[in-house]
Amino acid sequence: MHTKEFLRPGRFLLYGLLSLGALFFLLPFYVMLVTAFKTMPEIYSSGILALPSHLNFSAWQHAWSSATIGAASEGIHGYFLNSFILVIPAVIISTAFGAFNGYVLTHWRFRGSNAFFYALLLGTIIPFQIVLLPMAWVEGKMGIAGTLIPGLMLVHVIYGLAFTTLFFRNYYVGIPHDLVKAARVDGAGFFRIFFRIMLPVSTPIIMVTAIWQFTMIWNNFLFGVVFTQGGQQPVTVAINDLVDTVTSVHMWNVDMAAATFAALPTLVVYLIAGKYFVRGLTAGAVKG
Repeated sequence: MHTKEFLRPGRFLLYGLLSLGALFFLLPFYVMLVTAFKTMPEIYSSGILALPSHLNFSAWQHAWSSATIGAASEGIHGYFLNSFILVIPAVIISTAFGAFNGYVLTHWRFRGSNAFFYALLLGTIIPFQIVLLPMAWVEGKMGIAGTLIPGLMLVHVIYGLAFTTLFFRNYYVGIPHDLVKAARVDGAGFFRIFFRIMLPVSTPIIMVTAIWQFTMIWNNFLFGVVFTQGGQQPVTVAINDLVDTVTSVHMWNVDMAAATFAALPTLVVYLIAGKYFVRGLTAGAVKG
């Protein structure tokens, strides 16, 4: 961009507002980060925005391996691993079923498919709280209540199906029906068309759906605290238990270090795959 173009009043104002917005959203992360590197005396003596006098990693080590969470003093590393054990299969399964559903609803339509799709859309506006009791009853009957896998994983897969189906259905609407008809004329069946034609062109929407599901599942607290217990809980629940644990001195630096640990996976995912997320959205993820 040329300097003269940047200095135009309208563009200068636009970039100024965008910069202020970025600073506003980055400020909490900055506070978390600088607090995690401070000692407790320094936290009390300096302002919340002040940089640490030197980098101190003791809070990070304590949060990871020895912080008291509930009745155990084992840090958050076990719960951090729980979240990965949960999120990876849940993302894969919900994305796969969403792709399959979207394919059926666009290129293998059946009587009542529109009604089925609009009924499924209701799932995108149903609050988390509404499904708690029915899902708890179902999991109790299945004997998987209180478990990470398959209990909590199943909750996230089912709740996410409405979103993943919507994403893939709206993307597959843009794929010409003539392409599928030609494949059927050539003798390709239901699954062959899906795996040989639809999936190879679905990379953008797969990235959108995977990032969406990863973020939603990793950051979810309500389902984790309701459907798991003890050592089966994800990291978001562990962070809450860590903050609520009463000791002689509230260790703010440990809390912030633990919260930063919990935020890093989603941050890394967006830094690595963020451009694919944007491409997928512009390619049809929110169209239709």
